[in-house]
Amino acid sequence: MDNIAVKLRRYFGFYTGAFVVFVIALGILEQHGMPPRWIGYSFLFLTIFLYATIGVMARTANVSEYYVAGRRVPALFNGMATGADWMSAASFMGLAGTLYLSGYQGLAYVMGWTGGYVLVALLLAPYLRRFGQYTIPDFLGARYGGNAARLVGVFAAVLASFVYVVAQIYGVGVITSRFVGLQFEIGVFVGLAGILVCSFLGGMRAVTWTQVAQYVVLIAAYVAPVAMLSFKVTGVPIPQLVYGEVLKKVGVLENQIFSNQAEIDARRLYRERAEAYNEKILRLPTSLTEEKQRLSSQINELKGSDVQMREVVALEKQRRDLPQTPEAAKERWDVSKRAASERGAEPIHHAGAFPGKDEQSQNTARLNFIALVFCLMVGTAALPHVLTRYYTTPTVREARNSVVWSLLFILLLYLTAPAYAVFAKYEIYSTIINTNISQLPGWVSAWSKVGLVSIEDINHDGILQLAELALNPDVIVLATPEIAGLPYVISGLVAAGALAAALSTADGLLLTIAGSFSHDIYYKIYRPGASTQWRLVVSKSALLVVAVIGATVASQKPGTILFMVAWAFSIAAAAFFPALVLGIFWKRANKAGAVSGMAVGLLITLYYMVRVQFDTIPWLGIYGIGMEPWLGIQSTSAGVWGVAVGFLTIIIVSLLTDPPGQDIQDFVEQIRYPAIEQ
Repeated sequence: MDNIAVKLRRYFGFYTGAFVVFVIALGILEQHGMPPRWIGYSFLFLTIFLYATIGVMARTANVSEYYVAGRRVPALFNGMATGADWMSAASFMGLAGTLYLSGYQGLAYVMGWTGGYVLVALLLAPYLRRFGQYTIPDFLGARYGGNAARLVGVFAAVLASFVYVVAQIYGVGVITSRFVGLQFEIGVFVGLAGILVCSFLGGMRAVTWTQVAQYVVLIAAYVAPVAMLSFKVTGVPIPQLVYGEVLKKVGVLENQIFSNQAEIDARRLYRERAEAYNEKILRLPTSLTEEKQRLSSQINELKGSDVQMREVVALEKQRRDLPQTPEAAKERWDVSKRAASERGAEPIHHAGAFPGKDEQSQNTARLNFIALVFCLMVGTAALPHVLTRYYTTPTVREARNSVVWSLLFILLLYLTAPAYAVFAKYEIYSTIINTNISQLPGWVSAWSKVGLVSIEDINHDGILQLAELALNPDVIVLATPEIAGLPYVISGLVAAGALAAALSTADGLLLTIAGSFSHDIYYKIYRPGASTQWRLVVSKSALLVVAVIGATVASQKPGTILFMVAWAFSIAAAAFFPALVLGIFWKRANKAGAVSGMAVGLLITLYYMVRVQFDTIPWLGIYGIGMEPWLGIQSTSAGVWGVAVGFLTIIIVSLLTDPPGQDIQDFVEQIRYPAIEQ
């Protein structure tokens, strides 16, 4: 193993040096007139080509290599691969953006995701490696006996991984549409090709070494722009050390902006708009008929006067675009009402903890913070594509060490994300807020075309107020180089990093889904005597089908990346965490308890998540059957109910039914106390 580790360090050291030279060369070419689009194409296609080359070189027809990389991945490199697998488009693109928009409240993601790896190290990774099979449903089937627990585990693994992979493919579409100029839907399928070429031929073996290469790209891309921005603002290129100083400046700017009368008026106008939409909704279907009549009257009046034809055309377009049915009007106007309410809400100070108008709303914010931290922690500890990575190490000791390395590599990004949010907010507040709308920088228009930035001069003063600027959280990291006026090569580097983050996680997720179908259903249940060749054929076929379905769903722009990822965590937490922890540490847990607990926990989570979200996700196409959140807890933390119910159900049902046989209890003893040499 030592010789392998030395060779790997040499190979990836050379690769890192070559990548640095590549970035510097593009920077020099930009100074000599290389067009920005060519830079974007260079980063996109050359990095995908590199990952594809690794994938092709690591192709294999060996089952152990395909599913767990032959269990020969050293702890250091498994830590890097896990870091890349973990740092998805949500971490790369969404985390800093969420911290930008919600300030202190966004720290729940940082605390939950890092805390989850502590649970992985203490409660799961060593014991799963000692078990030493291929998938998480494998463990459930062996621990609880029979196929019932395995099947519930397969369903949960596929569902959680699919929601997660849709978020990654969506991120690929955002990146390619902005930096290469491809249409969003086309960009999604271009990214899909990059995902498949890494995982299709070599499985976990190819994905592991691709993810190590992707980690180098994504961490360099994440840290470089904010370090340059930090140097520009403070003279110190270490943003993690000095962003507290900039946060104080942000606080001063916030006080000035929030107290500006134009800002106050703009927010009042948005609240009035929200009230007007609410009144329209309450008066349906009459209000829809009145709206059609009003536009028709205006059109008829203008046609008989000497006005420019374009005003008539604009009104006719408004009339055509009106919802055709009261139900459609209700859905569309409700979305508009919510958007106006958000813009009209009282602004939140970045450093303000648990904002709210009164004690009750502050307590609700505090409860949501704690619930989200909890769900992200246990969700991290239960994600199948993360846990599977610890099957790839040579020994139990290496599995535990690789968790430590994973935390170290993830820490580099998570310590940088809060600094990203603060520096980006300082630049935006100090350079574009309260400036003339006609003189806004080019990045605003560029990202508006992608649909991630929106500007509306609601008070018609020609000046941009904070309320009139709407930013999708996914844009903050991608746009920071442009916001700071850095060379375009840095923008291309960030795009390459975001692409690496999305591709690396998508590869791991697709392998988890394909493994669930090919190994846990086809091989373990349907055809136990299937040949190696057929097992790999089924795996690759499932991978291809799921990837295409995921890209199709992602092309519909179903939601923000971070929200979709949070739902995946709640699903994984409710379905797996109680069954895995009790399966390892409580011998009395039996099949009836595990199956009941997993099913009930998952159903409660899905029920709560869907019912709470029905009122806020227009693409679901269903409206009017939503419910108020229990105790004010949002759908992103739905797993808090599923985990609690799952633990209770497993314990109660296990105590009311027969204990597991002696062979199962011996199995628990075996994985709990591994031999010293492992």
